[in-house]
Amino acid sequence: MTDSQSSDAFVAFDRVQKSYDGETLVVKDLNLSIPKGEFLTMLGPSGSGKTTCLMMLAGFETATHGKILLDGVSINNIPPHKRGIGMVFQNYALFPHMTVAENLSFPLEVRKIGKSDREAKVKRALDMVQMGNFGGRRPAQLSGGQQQRIALARALVFEPELVLMDEPLGALDKQLREHMQFEITNLAHDLGITTVYVTHDQTEALTMSDRVAVFDDGRIQQIDAPDTLYESPTNSFVAQFIGENNTLSGVVKKMSDGFCQVELDDGEVIDCKAVNVSEVGERTQVSIRPERVEYDKSRLKSGTHTIKAEVLEFVYMGDIFRTKLRVAGNDDFVIKTRNAPDQRRLKPGETIEIGWLPEDCRALDAR
Repeated sequence: MTDSQSSDAFVAFDRVQKSYDGETLVVKDLNLSIPKGEFLTMLGPSGSGKTTCLMMLAGFETATHGKILLDGVSINNIPPHKRGIGMVFQNYALFPHMTVAENLSFPLEVRKIGKSDREAKVKRALDMVQMGNFGGRRPAQLSGGQQQRIALARALVFEPELVLMDEPLGALDKQLREHMQFEITNLAHDLGITTVYVTHDQTEALTMSDRVAVFDDGRIQQIDAPDTLYESPTNSFVAQFIGENNTLSGVVKKMSDGFCQVELDDGEVIDCKAVNVSEVGERTQVSIRPERVEYDKSRLKSGTHTIKAEVLEFVYMGDIFRTKLRVAGNDDFVIKTRNAPDQRRLKPGETIEIGWLPEDCRALDAR
């Protein structure tokens, strides 16, 4: 799935391809439009093409075919330092022999900005990331989180309209990483900056983004708002890659009004939303999110499909219970239920009945 070109696009990829050897395409016919002020995340496994797209936008890689446009102007032949784009990398790339203030002043000197203007902009950028008192220190005197803040300030100091971030929080511990996710998102929105962010961390992508482009095999598989991606994946790859997901394999037996009947491989017949299937007899992989499944009969809604399951594992996780089941021959079926006083705790070995609504069950392509 690609994103159609839009006249209000601030950043646009127009049929962009990239090959390193002249034969294998690592980015395949990419069309993508990013409006001004959007926080877009490119998400995908290693080798999916997301970082290559970011590097082509930055100017560190050249597109083999197609055009990359910034505010309607092709930037294919413009060198990186003349694109006016801010960059933040995982390794910070701060100059160790310079103070924090000198690190921030450097991109301004390159742009031939006068001394008093430079000092004002450096102060503003440091205040933006709450590092106003650290101008005289060197990078080695800062913690990882502080260095990342300085790298962010340096990307913002010359007030770019577009900032690119490549796995910028990868080296931080979990708590600091989560804190910085909110800081970066809030700052980008407050300043109205268009941000293109690359990560392989799905939680980070869902937490931070206005839209997420999910890459696999050099193509965008789906591009949508985080809640749409999670609730309504359009193919099996996205369903599996975003969040935890249960899959059951089978064959389409009937189709009508956007729904289909699927006979699972163990003979059980279930009703599903027909999302990525087109005909009777087609193999399908059915997708159901763990939190959409209930085992408490009092919580089952009218129209719920029920099926027998054997409890393999019951794990207390504080706010939720995570239960692993054997369902229709699948030993990796997981359900997540809220830890509530009236929620029954299950025991391994017992047989239970579980249920879900047909609209929460999606018939996707068989992978």
